[in-house]
Parts: sequence; structure tokens; C-alpha cells
Amino acid sequence: MTGRLFRIRGLVQGVGFRPYVWRLATELGLTGWVRNDGSGVIATVGGKNWPIFKKRLPLEAPRLARIDAIEDEAAEVSGEGFAILASESGEVQTAIGPDAGICPDCVADLFNPANRRWRYAFTTCTHCGPRYTVSRQIPYDRVSTSLADFPLCAPCAAEYTAPADRRFHAETTCCPDCGPQLALLDAAGQPLPGDPITETLRLLRAGKIVAIKGLGGFHLACDARNAAAVAELRERKQREAKPFAVMGLNAASLAAYARIGDDELALLHSVAAPIVLCPKGEAELKGIAPGLAWLGVTLPATPLHLLLWHEAAGRPLGADWLADASDLLLVMTSANPHGEPLVIANDEAFERLSAIADAYLLHNRDIVIRCDDSVVRAGPAFIRRARGYVPVPIPLADDGPTVLALGGYLKNTVCVMKGREAFLSQHVGGLDNAAAIGFLEETVGHLLAILDVRPQIIAHDLHPDFPSTHLALRLAEELGVPAVAVGHHQAHIAAICAEHGVNEPIIGLALDGVGLGPDGGAWGGELLRLDGADCQRLGHLQPLAMPGGDRAAKEPWRMAVAALHGAGLGYRVGGWIKQYYPSRDPGPLLTMLARNLRCPPTTSLGRWFDAAAGLLGLRDLMQYEGQAAMELEGLAARHGPVAPLAGGYALREDGKVLDFSPLLPAMLGCKDNAAYGAALFHATVAAGLAAWANAIPQGDFLQGSVAPKREAKIAISGGCAMNAVLMTTLRRHLESSGLQLLEARQAPPNDGGLALGQAWVARKT
Repeated sequence: MTGRLFRIRGLVQGVGFRPYVWRLATELGLTGWVRNDGSGVIATVGGKNWPIFKKRLPLEAPRLARIDAIEDEAAEVSGEGFAILASESGEVQTAIGPDAGICPDCVADLFNPANRRWRYAFTTCTHCGPRYTVSRQIPYDRVSTSLADFPLCAPCAAEYTAPADRRFHAETTCCPDCGPQLALLDAAGQPLPGDPITETLRLLRAGKIVAIKGLGGFHLACDARNAAAVAELRERKQREAKPFAVMGLNAASLAAYARIGDDELALLHSVAAPIVLCPKGEAELKGIAPGLAWLGVTLPATPLHLLLWHEAAGRPLGADWLADASDLLLVMTSANPHGEPLVIANDEAFERLSAIADAYLLHNRDIVIRCDDSVVRAGPAFIRRARGYVPVPIPLADDGPTVLALGGYLKNTVCVMKGREAFLSQHVGGLDNAAAIGFLEETVGHLLAILDVRPQIIAHDLHPDFPSTHLALRLAEELGVPAVAVGHHQAHIAAICAEHGVNEPIIGLALDGVGLGPDGGAWGGELLRLDGADCQRLGHLQPLAMPGGDRAAKEPWRMAVAALHGAGLGYRVGGWIKQYYPSRDPGPLLTMLARNLRCPPTTSLGRWFDAAAGLLGLRDLMQYEGQAAMELEGLAARHGPVAPLAGGYALREDGKVLDFSPLLPAMLGCKDNAAYGAALFHATVAAGLAAWANAIPQGDFLQGSVAPKREAKIAISGGCAMNAVLMTTLRRHLESSGLQLLEARQAPPNDGGLALGQAWVARKT
């Protein structure tokens, strides 16, 4: 045996891994070959420097690669030189990677006047650029992408076929002579004279709203410093208060408006280039994120975006200017009319954005599938998992049948489990209109196509009326496969099990808005025990009445009245309502509550947050989902930590029911200090949840084991688990008591992670 055989598993196909191995082996004077195989990349190397090769192999891997395992063994290696070979058994259907932010080498090309890609908006290479959003199917090669309409010119073809070039087999590579082109059109669809980038910047500086075609869809952009432009965008988009994201050139440009720590900076500069939630800074951008303590910020992720800042800087030579602060800050928000899916096609943009955009910065490269921006918080924790992360698989502990899971109603995503990997789709969103349901169907078709799978099981939410449930049942019938209904909050905890490879029984806290429980009730604050597909309810929060049903979920003042009435404090409603909401008449609500008419109960923690926001006078009507709770969190964050209220919660029915009614009188006493009230609510809820978890009998944790409880694990998920103030405090309580806390890290804890949990349960059924 004269050499070594290496097997590399992970995300190592379609990311430039074979040419990387070729370059490394050639540099070290090794002989042998490298090729793709069914499980990753395989290579043989011969020569005295193979130990150096082994050491460097995982350290210098391509930007987009993810190495899960490297195995090596002795092998016979003969011949001269090092070669890149065809796949072992024909063409391997390589996985499609996520869209990736522009790499440093392409940035250098973009701003080098001597380079043929000088200021070319579609500059890309093996290490960056679009993948998921331009791919129609596997194998991942040019003819299967929207670049198929752009044949390579001779220089680009030479790069594409040269193993030493970083554009070797870069399927989206192109240049000004053979690739897509930009165009700037006015509101009537007529071309505007001049350079498209120059004129776009001029329009933005003048307060106009421009629709800009990005990687996974259009953005609506305006000057973030221009309050009038921001207000106009809100009015045209019918987005009264929901926060906008802001794009700046670098952290220095955003420093006055957002506190960007090392963790946030790492996320901003990551390959995925997401929107990152940061604590607000000293200065305020009026109208961007009203009432919230966090600002979503992002950096230019594409050459097109960078060119706007290059223009604003006066077109300097080289890349040194990228480190300087820029006064150009742009709102970059999803381009869609209120509640509809993201716009991706040029003709579609003119049709659907005609009442919003003043101009359109377009190009002629098709977007195959919609994919919104990802939103994350340092931790990391996903608020929305989409561009840059999809379709990167989530590794699983076990193999099993192929499962398609259709998610829920709000924040919908789709999941495919294939082998030992789970592929979570991009954010689809709420399924409250026909266009959104159509997007869900597109997403299912696209995900199955790029994974080349046929599901053996289809999973869906327990609710029979969700559009995702209807689609699941129809697909199951068409394919002749079983459909499995999974409880909403069971799926929340199961998603944690899938991500963390949990196979033993586990206790979970599902902290959420409202979801249908197996008993037909509106659950949302649940203490559950999962054992594979079996789910046992150990406890729940004290139910709150929802006067008017779903209407109460949109009007926090109603939940406040219900909470006071349920706590025996109905006599205080009159004085409280006069102080905070004098235009509201609580009489009909109190009558409904007294007679239990149209007042369905819910155990939702989210509704307790709404009640607290209503009690403190934050708002009587929500303009978007979760607004009251987010503003309550923002107040608590600005105030800072406080001690929980002694006796502010009660464990009833032998610890099965957690009741926060004892906290309400203290909340009423915070009329002159709402921020303290918000902090007190968060501190007391966290303390109560921790006490609830610690009151669980040891046998429920460990199946009767005599091992100490501190060895037990507890999973927490659901929409309320995105509350940073709550989770920071709750995490501290639980860890100090010895419980091992499992949280969502690779999928959102909110309904964006439901499909992952549904698929996991379906496999266990």
C-alpha cells in the first residue's frame, strides 16, 4: 500500500470540492485522483506528503462546503499526476446548495477596472452566487438552471473547464459578454436613459420607491433616512407598523442605529448574509421599526447591491472603500402587495407592484423559485429560515422512510425527510389567500424535484381546515400513501427532537399562540412528554377566555378584560378601561364572559402576553401578528432585568396547571411605569415556567429512573420561544436547577419549524 484513500461526507458536491482537492494535491506533489460518488467525494493520494494533505484537507475547504466526516485508509496508488475523474457510477445527482453572498474574490473582480467583470452585476464563481433560486431540478448543472439561456463565451468557457480556476464548473458563471443584463424602467415600463445603477441611486436619493430584482425575489427599496419616503412605502404597501429591514454598507454605517456585537457581525458577514436582529442604537430611523427594541439590519449580499454603494462612494478603485462608513441606508423589504407572496418575475412586478413602485431595476435572469430573506438573531436563532440556508439539510440521528410534511397555517414551511437528512423549505408564510396557497404548491413541487424523491408518508397539522392539510390529503390520495395528522404542539417539541437527535422520552414546554389540541381545544401553553410518536399532556396554563373568539387574538384589550374577569378582578375593569382605552365599552365583553357566550378558552401563553400588553395600555388593536407581545418584549428589554414578583404565579391541581392570575393586581399598579410592568411580567413568567418544569416528578423525566433529575433534558419551542428576554431568563433558571435545555437552532421555534416536527413524528408512527 503506497497511499491513502479518503472518503469525505457532507455538503461537498457542487461547491468546488473536487478542484479544491486537485489544487491541494497538486501543490503537495501528490499523485492520484478525486471524484464524486453516491455519498460525497472520494480521493486517492500517493506520495510522501499525504499526512500534510490529511491535515490541511478540512482546514482549507471551499467557502460553501460543510464537512461532516473524513475517513481514510491505506490504498494502492499508482500513476503520475493528479486527475479529476468522472463519477464512479455515472453522473451523481449532486445536491443543490443555497444562494450565497458574494465572496471576497468576486468583490475584487467587481471593483478592478482591469478585470473584464468590472462593475458587472452578475459576477459569481464556485464560492458564491445563486443556486437554489435558479435551479429547476437535479443534477445541478447549467442546463438545469435559469442560466441555460446564456451560453458561455470563450473566456468563460475556458475558466469553466480549468480545474485550477475558481470558476471550474461554476454553473452560474458569466460575464458582460455572455450573461444577464440590467435595465431600469419607469412606472409605465419604459426604459430610463443612463446607467441603471446611477439612475437608481438618483431616484432613491430623491425619495422614490424602487423595486429591485434580487436573488430570490424583488425588494422594495427606499432611503431609510427619509421619513417621508418610509411613510409613503408603508401607505402604498398597506403595512402600517410591521418593521422594515435596513441595508447598510458595513457595521460602521449602521453603528448609530444598531448595536452590532461580535456574534451579530459574524452572522452579517456569513455566507448566508441574512437579516440580523440587533438591539437598537442611540439614534432612531423614524418609521422603520416603531415600538420595538430591535432593528433588522443586513449588508449587501450581491454584486447588484454593492454597486449602489460603489456609485454612492463615487466609483473608487479597488476595494478599500468598503471599510469606510457610508451615509446610504436603504429599506430593503419584500416586494409584495399586502399578504401576498413575493414577486419574482419582471411582468409580474409591473402587474402586482404598479401601485407601490416608482421604478423597476430589472434583469433578464429568471428566478425559478421565490425565496425571501432569512431573519436571525444571535444565538443563533432563526426568526425566518430562507435565502442562504435553504436547502441546507438538517442532519438526523436515524434513517427512515421519505416523508413530506406540509406545516401549518401561519409562517408555513414544507419539510422533506430523506435518508438521514431533513430539508426544510424556505418561508412560505400565511396561507390566507389563493396566491399563498399556490406558492405552497410551487414549493412542494420544487423541493421534491430538486431532491428527486417520491414521499412514502405525508404529514400535516391536526387542524382539518388548514389549506396545508387539504393539500396533504390530496397528495396522499394521488400518490397512494398514508397521511399522518400531527398535533400542533407535539410537532413543536418534535422539531427539537429531530434537530438534537433525541430518541429517548423527553419533557417539552410548548409556548405558543393558539393551535388545535387533540381534545379540540385551543392549546398554546403546554407541558408535554414525548416518547416517539406518543405524546402525553402533563399540564397546561390556566385557561383564558377569548371573548369574540379569533377577534380577541387581534385586540389585546379584550384579552386584558378576560384575564381580569377570570382572576375575579372584573370590578376593576371600569376604572382601568377609562384610563387606557376610554373609547372602548367593556360592558358587552363582561356580559359575554359572565354568560360564557362566544368565549372559547385557550391555554395559550401568547394570549397571556397579549393580556399583559393590554393591561399596560400598549395597544388595544394589533396591526400585525404578534405586535403586542413584541412591543411588550421591547419595553422589558429597554428597562432591564427585575426580580420576579413573589407569589406572582400559582401551581394548581398538583402542579398540572400554572396560573399567572396572581400577577395581575401588580400589573394594574404599573400605570405610571409600563416598562417596569413589562419587565416584571417577563421575570415572573420565566420564574413560573421554571418552577413548573422543576415540579415534574422525576419518573416523568426519566421513566422511573433513580438517576438525578439534573441529567434530564427539557425541550422548549413555540412562537414565544423567540422572545429573547423571556428565554434568557428562563434559560438561566432551568440551567441553574440542573436541567439540560434543548432549543431550536437550525429551524425556527415558531410555526416555521412545524413541518420538521411533523415529519419526525410521522417517521415514528
